[in-house]
Amino acid sequence: MRTTAFRTMGTALAALAVTAASLAAAAPAQAAHNELNHRPHAYPAREHAVAAKPTKALRYGGGVDGIGVTTGHEKVYIIFYGSQWGTAGTDANGYMTLTGDAKGMGPRLQAMAKGLGTNNELWSGVMTQYCEGVATGATSCPAGSARVAYPTGGALSGVWFDNSVASPSAATARQLGDEAVRAAAHFGNTTAASNRNAQYFIVSPTGTHPDGFNTPNGGFCAWHDYNGDPYVGSPSPYGDIAFTNAPYVTDMGSSCGANYVNSGAAGALDGVTIVMGHEYSEVVTDQNPAGGWTDSTGYENADKCSWNGTGGTGGAVNVAFGTGSFAMQGTWSNDSNNCRNSHPIVT
Repeated sequence: MRTTAFRTMGTALAALAVTAASLAAAAPAQAAHNELNHRPHAYPAREHAVAAKPTKALRYGGGVDGIGVTTGHEKVYIIFYGSQWGTAGTDANGYMTLTGDAKGMGPRLQAMAKGLGTNNELWSGVMTQYCEGVATGATSCPAGSARVAYPTGGALSGVWFDNSVASPSAATARQLGDEAVRAAAHFGNTTAASNRNAQYFIVSPTGTHPDGFNTPNGGFCAWHDYNGDPYVGSPSPYGDIAFTNAPYVTDMGSSCGANYVNSGAAGALDGVTIVMGHEYSEVVTDQNPAGGWTDSTGYENADKCSWNGTGGTGGAVNVAFGTGSFAMQGTWSNDSNNCRNSHPIVT
């Protein structure tokens, strides 16, 4: 979810929240919002869940710096931030491995990003109903609108192990934004045009607490924003930079989705793809928050369906990409007024 609008206008926290049905002891909605209202569109951990999420339609925010949604082929860049990740290698699938990644979060995240838009998957189809260039407050997109693109052939565009420095034990939003700007330079995305459809996952190593992750005052699994938000404040000579604070979510176990869909070893990394898929889907529909699509309480498309149970039309399910099967949560569909984990591609 987005930042400035959420913090300064008191709109709802954007991110992963659970329904009372999926968790018996869900916290009151207002308490969760008050605890996390200083962050961007954070993805609350399950113990900080909202009891119920509104069913109101998403509305177009009018764009920020002329950017509303990701309209070109999505480019996902994954940055392993800090020397604590150890030594890099390559596995049989060509994914970067790191000796400091005992749980295997890195290859799993790479495989998910590479698999988006493959095997004719329709999880990504839900996002293609959203667009930009329509009136502020619009709840639908006419034919011919500049819509969120389907990530045909995969979205993974680059992986970088930045071991030039140690990742801070508790990186600030500014430090994370600065790393995203450095990543843009590293990948040669040195113009606004080259970053127009790009998003950067700043993945922190195990045992660290970026922006308070996994601390008593944290209560979130991840969040996304862009460098120009005042909460971040990272100067960029390369145009606006959309990025995700991607902590080592397995450090929080089931609180951030471990075994949410699959049991045992098969579900140990469910949270990696549920949480990071959540952030990916929010970036493409609200790239510079909150210029894209949010509801009247500030929820983005994935917030409205977070921790929404499993199975059915809109719960978390395994989605078969060309790179494997991944636990993914449903996201909000305006055209059917519910959460969906599959939707025809709108072009």
